[in-house]
Amino acid sequence: MKQKVVLAFSGGLDTSFCVPYLKDEKGLEVHTVFVNTGGFSDEEAKHIEERAFQLGAATHTCVNAVEDYYNRGIKYLIFGNVLKNNTYPLSVSSERFFQALAVLDEVKKIGADFVAHGSTGAGNDQVRFDLVFEVLAPQVKIIAPIRELAWSRQQEIDYLHNKGFDFSWEKSKYSINQGLWGTSVGGVETLKSNGTIPEEAYPSQVTDFGVERITIRFEKGEPVALNGEKMTPIEFIHKLHRTASKFGIGRDVHVGDTIIGMKGRVVFEAPAPLIIVKAHHLLEKHVLTKQQLYWKDQLATWYGQLMHEAQYLEPVMRNIEGFLDDTQKYVTGDVDVELRPYHFAVLGCTSDYDLMNSKFGEYGEINKSLSGQDIVGFTKVIANPLKIYYNIHQND
Repeated sequence: MKQKVVLAFSGGLDTSFCVPYLKDEKGLEVHTVFVNTGGFSDEEAKHIEERAFQLGAATHTCVNAVEDYYNRGIKYLIFGNVLKNNTYPLSVSSERFFQALAVLDEVKKIGADFVAHGSTGAGNDQVRFDLVFEVLAPQVKIIAPIRELAWSRQQEIDYLHNKGFDFSWEKSKYSINQGLWGTSVGGVETLKSNGTIPEEAYPSQVTDFGVERITIRFEKGEPVALNGEKMTPIEFIHKLHRTASKFGIGRDVHVGDTIIGMKGRVVFEAPAPLIIVKAHHLLEKHVLTKQQLYWKDQLATWYGQLMHEAQYLEPVMRNIEGFLDDTQKYVTGDVDVELRPYHFAVLGCTSDYDLMNSKFGEYGEINKSLSGQDIVGFTKVIANPLKIYYNIHQND
């Protein structure tokens, strides 16, 4: 009886290569599982299933992990206004843990001896995937054919052609990872420090060159309505993506440090995440206190860093999530955003909890709870430690 392997399958070149390789070279019964975290339509998922069976999979399972991904991951990236290096909304790195968990469920159902993925030995995803099994299923052996063989893309294509699989690989020049929270694109242009991918390589093309204003409704930190139309946060993200991607909004290049110590560079397209994070942050500036905003920044930065570096299982993540949940109690209101070609601007907000709408006065005009003489005395008090210092250190 053949031993079984569950392969995390996306239908791309790397995972397509893995199916016949595991079946023919390793002698394993291959069961593929595709985990949709929001970047694929039903039609695309069906095409992925067809390819898996063409390649020789014994079974194929499609798992919809979008709800789990939003509720346990994306929601906290919104609450924390997480942009790694002030740029990247963790479009891919945030979804890998939830994909690996879904694959683990299939391994348990099938009773597989092995689990496999198509990661190379140079990136972050191999660590994120391996860590889940190292911690939660150490008895399951991990196979990563491309990492083990260190093959190029052309060698993978040649292998598939020699096996009789004459698929079209025109897009194999670019590695595209798409999900609910954005799409990353890697290619030859991102392997060096300058240059970027051509316009046609982006998943969405610019078709709107006008100006459009939209209003985003947040309730307790979550986006729940677009231009007055109520919807779930997941529906909201999809709709905002369709609206903003037509302008070419949300394109950028992320440069960061990989888990394994190298510098990495990737192009991404994430119109909905960038707009949501910036709009949410503006609303928070109006409804949260100075200390809440400060400590949120510190903890959310660590949360994003830990998420990016495969540490979602670290218990402190649950502690930070508890803090972030509590800070969203009054993050409710409407935020106006203007969309233009390749650009957006957050214009302003309205909220019942806006701390600018105070009976104590107006900024730059009047403060009804303090007099000018109170400020004179206040300034003398906070100046006193500095006066003492410079009296001693007169040459500084």
